[in-house]
Amino acid sequence: MNLILFGPPAAGKGTQAKRLVDGRNMVQLSTGDMLRAAIASGSELGKRVEGIMQRGDLVSDSIVIELIESRLPETEAAGGAIFDGFPRTIAQAEALDAMLAGRGKKIDLVVRLKVDDEALKARIAGRFAESGRPDDNPESFLVRLNAYNGQTAPLLPYYQNQGKLVEVDGMGTMDAVAAAIERALG
Repeated sequence: MNLILFGPPAAGKGTQAKRLVDGRNMVQLSTGDMLRAAIASGSELGKRVEGIMQRGDLVSDSIVIELIESRLPETEAAGGAIFDGFPRTIAQAEALDAMLAGRGKKIDLVVRLKVDDEALKARIAGRFAESGRPDDNPESFLVRLNAYNGQTAPLLPYYQNQGKLVEVDGMGTMDAVAAAIERALG
């Protein structure tokens, strides 16, 4: 099974993906983690990615797709992938569909964690006050939240038209959200 988890920053995507990895032996493909791993590996691709990121530029779709494609044999051996942070645009979704189709695979389900933006802002403000982590800065979080909402909006009808979109209330407890995702997976 190949699954896409949609949700804004701080919605609990990573937590829920980890539960699926542990419970179903799926492989989580987080584009951010993959880019950092490529850099750490010192590979040719990692060196290209590092230069791009050091300049503050966005890594191109073609590089991200190359990274994902390199991990597909691993996901197939494990029985499935959880795509986290990808796709972000219609072009990426179409490329992912084509890449999977070329391997006789497809996206089986898209789970959108529906959350309240105001509650997320409060959560981040609380985390920032406690930890002072730079990535929990409320101002930068708002930029990331707005980017997510703007980028993801066109993808929802794309997957809804394919009959793959399921929405889960992401405001419940971790266990309640996990149970709702399990019900959606069947």
